[in-house]
Parts: sequence; C-alpha cells; structure tokens
Amino acid sequence: MSIIRGDMAVDCKRLHDQYGDIVRISPWELSYRNADAWKDIYAHRTGHTLLPKEPFFYSPVSGHPNIVFSDHATHARIRRTVANAFSEKALRQQEDLIKVHIDLLMQRLNEMADEKMSFDIVMWYNFCTFDLIGDLSLGQAFGCLRKSELHPWVRMQFLLNQSFSFFMTASMIPFGFKLFDLILGNGVLKARDEHVKLTDQAVKKRLATKTDRPDFLYFMQRDIGSEGDRLSVDELVSNAGALISAGSETTATLLSGATYHLLRNPEVMDKLCREIRGTFKSDEEINTVTLSGLKYLQAVMDEALRCYPPVPTGLPRIVPKGGEVLLGRYVPANTIVSVNNWASYQSAKFFKDPERFVPERWMGDARYADDDRKIFQPFSVGPRVCLGRNLAYMEMRLILAKVLYNFDLHLLPKYNNWMDQKVWVIWDKQPMHVTLTRTVKQA
Repeated sequence: MSIIRGDMAVDCKRLHDQYGDIVRISPWELSYRNADAWKDIYAHRTGHTLLPKEPFFYSPVSGHPNIVFSDHATHARIRRTVANAFSEKALRQQEDLIKVHIDLLMQRLNEMADEKMSFDIVMWYNFCTFDLIGDLSLGQAFGCLRKSELHPWVRMQFLLNQSFSFFMTASMIPFGFKLFDLILGNGVLKARDEHVKLTDQAVKKRLATKTDRPDFLYFMQRDIGSEGDRLSVDELVSNAGALISAGSETTATLLSGATYHLLRNPEVMDKLCREIRGTFKSDEEINTVTLSGLKYLQAVMDEALRCYPPVPTGLPRIVPKGGEVLLGRYVPANTIVSVNNWASYQSAKFFKDPERFVPERWMGDARYADDDRKIFQPFSVGPRVCLGRNLAYMEMRLILAKVLYNFDLHLLPKYNNWMDQKVWVIWDKQPMHVTLTRTVKQA
C-alpha cells in the first residue's frame, strides 16, 4: 500500500536508514543504497548478463518499442538513431528553437510582474517545458504559454503519470488489473489511447512536411549507415511520445525544486543572482556558450538534483534466469532490483548535512570533502544512461538564468512546506505561488 499512498520514497529511506544498504521492500523486490550497486545493476560487467528492465514498469504506451520501453537489443538499435537528436551538433542547432519558448515565458512573466499578481510558477515551468519538448518532438508546440493553460494532451500525460503507480501495484497482486479498472475506470485507458492517437497524427503530419528544421524527427530520420537501424513510422511515433513524457515533466520538476530551495535559502539565491547578473550586461547575452562558465549555477543544478531528484525512487531491473550476484551476494531469478535515489541522496552515510541545500559541496568546499559523490547518478549509468542529459541541463540553465537575471522572486509563506509531497513514480508537485519584481537592470 505504500505505493498507492504515495509514500514509497519516504518509506524506503526510512527502511534504508534503519536496516542498511540492501532492503527487501516486497517478497520479490530489493532496494539498494550503495554506489557499487549502480554498476552491478545497470552496467555491463564481464562475465555477467546485463539485467533487463522490469517489464511492467517499462511497458510501451503505444505497443511499439522506443528508447525507454524496449529490450536491450532493440534499445541499442533505437539509441543509435535517436542519439542523432541529442548530439552536440543537434543541440547547437536546437538552441534557437528552445529560446523561442523561453523568451515567450519571459514575456508572460513580465506581464504578471506588471499586474503585481501572485502565480503558480510550477505550472508555468510545465507550460514552458511541454511547449518546448512538443516543438522539438512533433514540430509543433502545445500552446500552453500562449493560452496560459495546459493543453488537453498535456492533461492526458499528467493522468497517465499519476495512474502509473496504481498500474504497478495492480501488476503485483492477484486480480490486480480488475481492481485497477474498478478504482480508476476506463478513463486512463481512454487517455492512453487518445494520447497515442494524437501523437500518431502529429508525427505523420510532421513527416509529410519537407523541412530542414532541426527538431528531433529531422535527426531521427537521417541515414546513419545501417538500413536495419532505420526506425519505422510506428517506432518514430512511439519514440516521439516517449521523448515528450521523459523530457518535459522531469525538467519542470527539477526547475521547481531548484526554485523552491533557492527561495528557502536566501544566501544561496543571493550568491547565484550575483553570479548571473554580474556576468551578463543584457538578457540577449545569455546563451548556452556564455552559461557554460557559471560554476555556481551548475552547482545549484546538481544540488537540486540531489535534494529533489525528478525520479526519487528507483529504476527497476529484473534478475534473469539462473540468478545473479549483486554486491557479492547471490540474488535469485525474477527478483526486482533497483538503486533508490531519494534514500541514497538524503543519507548521512554519503552526504554531510544531507537535508541542507548546499551547492558548495559540488565546488570543492572542504567541509564536504568526505561526501561520496559516486552514489550520485541522477541520469543513471550504463548503456541505458539518459540520452537527454545535456539537453536537460541546457534547458534548465537557460530558463533559470533568464528568470533570475530578469526578476526577484518572493515565495508566499503558505508554500514554505512545499516539499511535503507524495510520490507516484515521480513527485506529485503541488502549486508554488510566488510574486515577481523586475530587477534594476531590466526596469
């Protein structure tokens, strides 16, 4: 019931703090909190089989494989193609597409500053990241920023995310899927089918358009050598849908967590604002190249990933036939295993002052010299390591830097305990209302 209640992340941390690095959280599942477990569970090891993804957790929405939901062999084929969209060359070409949406976000924030109104910055981060990833994945934005509301497509994505924990629980108990239908009805299945239908229509419309626009589909269609590596239209649709899901909510989540921790730690906020505002003379100077030298901004990003990892629990793998040895111990076949992010990153075993937001720990501060940073793998490791890591950092740096260059943010006291949240695979982010005042430079 811990999954259903949304308490899995908190409960796993409590169990690890009490019992150590390996905890049995169900009769068939082990949770790990150990740096070496990243290699044993997720990476290639000589003489060992690469552990497959747990099938219920990684079940493709459309029924067709994609970069997230596929076996290892299919994943390797898909990754060779999808990687084109995340190369350094692609990211350089995509920056102008990305900045269009960030600039529109700045325009809308300016309007709210004029009206001196409070607003939910979490929702506006979602507007921006969904518009951005929709434009990159499908060749069209969802219009969230322009209309100041979530597109029905995006609402479907939220519903699917929130129902996923119920689906996971249903897969573990007898007659679970009948119970799933009784609790949630067929609304979730309708949302899934509609999501697939809309993605299919948008991708096919984009494919019918002859353009050199450097979005994901442009790079994913390019000939990379082997005829067998080319993705079918169904696979392009499935991958576009997966990239929207993986590349929007997670980025908005990290930005929301970073903003909250900055607002709750004024000395950190002041230090970051001084770095950003002292580096640039105008908003137009802020780009990927100029941001690369801002070391404190990067430290803030990393500390936000530690304190508020977008996926706070684990990425489950399943032990194959014959069993496997993990951390020197035999684990029988069909056991589900994962490294728990939240339990690891919030543990005093690995990080001094784990509950404090201290970006200096990533900048060589002697007080934190004994932190075990090897445990920190928010993008995972091995052959399934997140392809979108560099894109995510690009988006987060650009958005946060532009927001803090142009505005001073003030958190309404009602939201001082914003981090008290449930987790259903990802954080159930609550509203976070702030007010804005323009900086002197912009006024």
